[in-house]
Amino acid sequence: MPRAVTAFVHAVDAMNRFIGRIAMYLIFVLIGVLLWSSVSKVAFLPALWTLETAQFVMVGYYILGGPYSIQLGSNVRMDLFYGGWSPRAKAWMDAFTVFFLMFYLGVLLYGALGSLAYALGYFGMAPLEYFRELFGALLTGGFDAAGEKLGFLERSSTAWRPFLWPVKLVLAFGIFLMLLQCLAELCRDIGRIRGVEI
Repeated sequence: MPRAVTAFVHAVDAMNRFIGRIAMYLIFVLIGVLLWSSVSKVAFLPALWTLETAQFVMVGYYILGGPYSIQLGSNVRMDLFYGGWSPRAKAWMDAFTVFFLMFYLGVLLYGALGSLAYALGYFGMAPLEYFRELFGALLTGGFDAAGEKLGFLERSSTAWRPFLWPVKLVLAFGIFLMLLQCLAELCRDIGRIRGVEI
């Protein structure tokens, strides 16, 4: 395999391993939030922020841990036939089926970017163009110029009313990381088909 492909696979693996191992500890944050929710309902006035905070933490835990799960091979698979195949046959099947996953993740990423653009106050039909303009304004004029591109920031409809763009940003970033990990797995499978272990 070319050195650039091997470097790409190792870089994506290292990045997703680092982020995934940090995301693993979000379960303890979730436990703390839910524990405080229970205590506050019994001993004090119920906290308004606990339910949505628990949901937001769970999104981060699940989405940021997903690429690491794919890397470890701990995602759920149908092993009725697959389990008995040779490593090369498994690599052929994985190299074929990963395109379906990458297509699905691409559609999901486009939807997540559209939802993030909406949360930042963009109500048009071209979210990718909006982000290009937003990043261009940020690079040329700084935060003030980028702030002019932002519209009415979306908030939750609950009593706490948090801004929704942070969780939507985590969602889009996690899907992008999953796409990168799928591409790294495709490169790894092509290597296995060729008899090279990356």
